[in-house]
Amino acid sequence: MALEIERKFLVTGDGWRAAAHAVIPMAQGYINDVGAMDSGAQKASVRVRLQGEVAFLNIKSRELGHTRQEFEYPIPVADARALLALCVGGLIDKRRHLVRHAGHLWEVDEFLGDNAGLVVAEIELGSADEAFDRPDWLGAEVTDESRYYNLALAAHPYSRWSAAEHG
Repeated sequence: MALEIERKFLVTGDGWRAAAHAVIPMAQGYINDVGAMDSGAQKASVRVRLQGEVAFLNIKSRELGHTRQEFEYPIPVADARALLALCVGGLIDKRRHLVRHAGHLWEVDEFLGDNAGLVVAEIELGSADEAFDRPDWLGAEVTDESRYYNLALAAHPYSRWSAAEHG
């Protein structure tokens, strides 16, 4: 079984930009919606992602927290484009910046479109208790806040959040 152990944080400032060694454009959408997940009718999200010149179908279990089951399969780019047209909710458009810091790879997602203004950083870990150094541009942890999950952002984009949701 494939497990993903990932923690997610808000990003403060632009200090990470100089350290980014790669930028990957991404467009992604979901075959199912957040309502089906929240109601318990479905227990996994099904995502289609166009990532530069490659594409993937991804299935991720729906649990809050840092550890989830995740399965990812490469698919033809033409299939991904066709599937993106079938997705529910909005599409997620973002640039993923890869940043190495103190022996770990950080994925800094800079959202565009309806989610412009949101920047989050994710780190994948080998175990739930693995120690890591926090870069100075790292803000509050939002791993357990489902509104920051891409599935939720597709349904309720950052640009439509209330002042209270922006916290």
